[in-house]
Order: sequence, then C-alpha cells, then structure tokens
Amino acid sequence: MKKMRVILLTAAISTAMLAGCGKKEEEMPVAEPVIEEAAEDTTLEEIETDVEEDAANTVKPPKGKRFSTLTGEVIGKKTYQTRPLAIMLPTDKAAQPQYGIGNAGVLYECMEEGDMSRQMAIIEKWQDIKTLGNVRSCRDYYVYWAMEWDPILVHFGGPYYLASVTSRDDVHNITGCAVNSTSSAPGSNAFYRTSDKVVPHNAYTSGEKLVAQCESLGYSLEHDWDVFMAEHFLYNREGGNTLANASGSFDATEISLSKAFPYTKSSLTYDPESGLYKKNLYEKSQIDGTTGEQLTFENVIVQFAHYEVRDAKGYLAFRDHDTTHDGYYITKGKAVHILWGKTGDFVPTRYYYDDLTQVDMNPGKTYIAVVQDDRSVNINGTDYECKNK
Repeated sequence: MKKMRVILLTAAISTAMLAGCGKKEEEMPVAEPVIEEAAEDTTLEEIETDVEEDAANTVKPPKGKRFSTLTGEVIGKKTYQTRPLAIMLPTDKAAQPQYGIGNAGVLYECMEEGDMSRQMAIIEKWQDIKTLGNVRSCRDYYVYWAMEWDPILVHFGGPYYLASVTSRDDVHNITGCAVNSTSSAPGSNAFYRTSDKVVPHNAYTSGEKLVAQCESLGYSLEHDWDVFMAEHFLYNREGGNTLANASGSFDATEISLSKAFPYTKSSLTYDPESGLYKKNLYEKSQIDGTTGEQLTFENVIVQFAHYEVRDAKGYLAFRDHDTTHDGYYITKGKAVHILWGKTGDFVPTRYYYDDLTQVDMNPGKTYIAVVQDDRSVNINGTDYECKNK
C-alpha cells in the first residue's frame, strides 16, 4: 500500500540572514496543503530532502488570529510575527527554581559535560516577562536546534566550541559574557545578578531588558520570512491524537530519564485528569519560580542522537543534522516508536511514524529530551534504547 503524506509547496529555503527585516503581514507565506503519494520504498532521507514545509491540516484559525508555531494553539498576529527567545536554563539543583520557564512552548533537555543536562526554552510573547533565568552558558548543538525557530538566542557565554556558530551573521545572540574570551559579548547589559543564589546560578534578565538590547544591536524582533518555516510541527486539530490507532503504541504513564540524565533524574508522570505530563527534577516537581506551578506538557518526544566526546574535559558534540536515528512520541498516556530527520540549519526537525507519515501532535506544549544513542529511557518499567544507530 502506498504511503500518503501532506506537504506544503513553497519557494526554496534561503540561506540569507536568519533575522533580517521581517516581511509585512500581508506578505507572509500562506500554507496550502497538497497531498502527495510517497512510493512504498521511499526513505526518510528522501522525504526530508523533498519536504520544505508541512501543512498541519485544513483547520483555519479564527479571523485575525494565527496558529502558534510552537504550540499549534491560537495566538494573536503580533505574537505570530515576533521572533521567540531561545534561552539557556540550568538543571543544577542549586539553580532551582527557574523563573519564566513555564512560558516555554517547547523545552529541550540534553546532556552536557559532567553528566549534567541543560535546558533550552523556546518562548513566545516574552517581551513583558519580568524575570527570566537564571541564565547559563550554551553549547553549539543547542544553537542548531534553536535556529529552527528563528529566535533571539539568550545565554551566558559558553566554551570555545560555541564561538564559530554564535559569531555567524545569521545567529542573533545576547550573552552575559564573551565565549571563552574569543568573541564579544553582545547585549551583556541585559543581565543582572541577584543575592539569593551564588555564582553562576544568579544571572537573570527580563523581556524589557532584552527588547532594549535587540534595539541597540539592530536585531529585528520580526521573523525573517525568507528563512523561517512557520509550519514546524504537524498538529492534529481535528479531534486530537490519542495514539489509540497508532501501530505499535503502548502505555506510557511513567517516563524515567534517569539513565539518560543520571544526575537530575528527570522524569514525567501522566495526569489523566488534565491529559498532561508533569515534569520532575531530582524526584520532585519542577516548578516555575514565578508561578509556583509544576511544568506540564501535552507532548513528550524522546530523540536519540549520535554524539561524540570532544576532549579530555568531556565536552560533547551531537549530530543535529541527521535522518538515521529514532525515538518515541508520547501523548495521552501512550507512546509510539518514531523516526526523526533534520537536513539544514533553518530546517525544522521532523518526526515520523515508522510508515514515514509525519507524527500528528496534539496542540500544546512540547518537551524534547535529546538522548545520547548509547543510553536508554524507561517507560512504564521497561527500558527502551535507540534502534537505529
């Protein structure tokens, strides 16, 4: 039987600057779904090379509104046009809680050196947030995931390996300090330190301060529609996705990442009443310090990735551009095996079922655990490893 997939036919992806002047609203690309057939022997690499943007479905937002690129939920046109933040946040026990993290539409967690994970929050409608942080350093592999969202990258320096990407003209970053003294520190005035935590866990910023630094540095707050692919995830807005009919789906109410992130012992527990996954760190609720509320997610993605150890200090490198690895999509108390692909800096990471049709996610917030491909995750008491190395 032939496989069916939905794609959006658009102009070729430009390699122009990531954050130039955004087009006016009437010039924004309009997604028109086109059904194409994929031959039975089509590979994921061929699909990733061919697909430029995926149309979510035929559901239209209310008049004068848009669907969020991050969550698939209805938002205002101004928010849709505005670039999000990609802000680096620690998982260290001494750094908890984080302020503003609950605003993340997408939250990444990935390992760094020393068996410590770190988080990158993608946040829209950030300009009025009073406190963001504490902010920590970045690694280069986070930047390539960030570029999918056409963001303002916010971090507090980073190792030498970061300099080659943060110094690019198409990466607009605001950093509290220079990258290992090899580059400048654009926007460093956006940060301040508090006395409630010790260095390095006490550097914060705010939406107001970040806006001021963007204006000073000449960073556009509007998307560059020549490179930004607004149709990122594929969302199921026509009744949602319970995975009830997905081939090979299984129960997933308890997700332990303790073998992937052994220090933080990150985990998620499904709450059937709300239909959301509740996030934990150090076997306690992970909360936003501003609201006191636990982080929750509609969608959970485990993304196994190839990695290498760079040096004696244990710095890591992850393969961000790939079409060979797999993972799991988890929602509504169920999980299913998936594949993933990313073929360019500005190209979104796509997630596919085993039949190579794109995963149709539920509108809402998404947590993505990028896991080293020689580690495992435990779902409802069973360990699951990377199958496609």
